[in-house]
Amino acid sequence: MESNFVDYVKIMCRSGKGGKGSMHLKHVKYNPNGGPDGGDGGKGGSIYLRGNHNYWTLLHLKYERHIFAEHGGNGGKDKCHGTDGKDVYIDVPCGTVVYNAETGKYVCDVTYDGQEVLLLKGGRGGLGNFQFRSATNQAPRYAQPGEPMQEMTIILELKLLADVGLVGFPNAGKSTLVSALSNARPKIANYPFTTMEPSLGIVGYRDNKSFVMADIPGIIEGASEGKGLGLRFLRHIERNSLLLFMVPGDTDDIKREYEILLNELKQFNPEMLDKHRVLAVTKCDLLDEELIEMLRATLPEDLPVVFISAVTGFGLDELKDVLWKELNAESNKLAALTAEDTLVHRDKDMSHFAEELADEGEDEDIEYIDEEEIEDLDDFEYEEDSEEV
Repeated sequence: MESNFVDYVKIMCRSGKGGKGSMHLKHVKYNPNGGPDGGDGGKGGSIYLRGNHNYWTLLHLKYERHIFAEHGGNGGKDKCHGTDGKDVYIDVPCGTVVYNAETGKYVCDVTYDGQEVLLLKGGRGGLGNFQFRSATNQAPRYAQPGEPMQEMTIILELKLLADVGLVGFPNAGKSTLVSALSNARPKIANYPFTTMEPSLGIVGYRDNKSFVMADIPGIIEGASEGKGLGLRFLRHIERNSLLLFMVPGDTDDIKREYEILLNELKQFNPEMLDKHRVLAVTKCDLLDEELIEMLRATLPEDLPVVFISAVTGFGLDELKDVLWKELNAESNKLAALTAEDTLVHRDKDMSHFAEELADEGEDEDIEYIDEEEIEDLDDFEYEEDSEEV
């Protein structure tokens, strides 16, 4: 069954070219010395990206292989201005990052609802010969061609915007926790990689306050090298302000599993280690207080640790208190999202996109037919009314 969650697409975009200016000389019986009256060409359409909170995946763009804006219309006689090409707005979920597919370079970032980012600017229309009239050149026989179009093949990559991101091995209880704390209903089963796509849940807190929690597929050792599903979805926790590590209480060595998870994040993006972290020991409904205290003594002292059970509700209120405190700590206030600085690691290697797009059957070279070149100025015709005065 095809997944409805799409977090990357590849699209060839092209703005509109400007319309040609008109070279026309007015000569009619009621105005035999009318002079130049060629109008300007219209502006080509531009392509914009627009943040839309009603979308949470890129599914609506999955089959949009080409997006073209309209060309500007040519100018006409009697100083008629060419029609402007219609602009195209591409609605994307908040948290979408855009890369140049050919160079792998960062292009722009859409982070909030209603944000508009100019992707490709339409060409300006050429000036008609009316604009070139002067005292010494009263009958100019030339006009400007319109500016050419711009084109770029882009990759849209979605990174979920959430306050808390869940990090853990398969079957660590991440989906169970999200379903217990929010109205989200991810699939839950007793086998690895039950969660195949990220999901968001809004967690209610005291005094009508809330925060957003993101559940991603489980990470295994070596995920940063492409093993399992971790590499594909690790980017969704790059934007989370707080990371909640989840390790089952029946694990042989809780501290070691936590360090493995931390190392995978470090290999993927070292900047993730700067985020605040909380460790939740899950499935503690079978542990007594004495065993919990023994386990607590073996865990890192500089890390907030909460023992919970999403099935019985044990420790969930304490967990929400700890998460809210960490989210609102002065040292954890979300800084303004900068463009290239936080994403520079993506410029180095775009090979992961090739694998993902190949899986979707979208790695073919995009071909299109160029329209005819702008006509030479010598092709402009001299028009006049043949009727005798």
